[in-house]
Amino acid sequence: MAITRLGGANAITGTIPTSVAPGQGKVLQVVQGSTTTSFNSSSTSYADTNLTANITPSSTSSKIYVTVNQNISLNDGSDDRVGAGWRLMRDSTVIYGGDQAYEIFLENNSGNAQQNFLYFNRNFLDTPSSSSQLTYKTQGRIFESGDTVNFNSANIESTIILMEIAGWL
Repeated sequence: MAITRLGGANAITGTIPTSVAPGQGKVLQVVQGSTTTSFNSSSTSYADTNLTANITPSSTSSKIYVTVNQNISLNDGSDDRVGAGWRLMRDSTVIYGGDQAYEIFLENNSGNAQQNFLYFNRNFLDTPSSSSQLTYKTQGRIFESGDTVNFNSANIESTIILMEIAGWL
């Protein structure tokens, strides 16, 4: 559609085609959540790891780019391997990760119990189709009884960053 000038220095009317609409793909807001509060578990059921952040998208067409950097330690109890599960949630919906066998897996080949520390990094682009407040969080679990997983251990900060990306109209 053509743009029409109505008289006056800045008065115009019309529709800018969505193919050239300004702001598409631009970062509209950034929110960070962080924690040093440890979550320790020997359960094989998923539970919240204390890492969470909230964001309210300005439009239902926005996407949310999620970056997680989470400190994790795994203790293999009495054998030489340990596995844990990790997943990213939007409210109560799993949006990344989950029940893949041994998503976080370490094997020490020593035959002895050992504790292992790592920084787990994940990125995900979410399309929530919402303009209501959203809560993003991580959950974790251990895969074998007798092992333990500790998220945000040793008072080392874990972070989750949410970026609202302008969508197409």
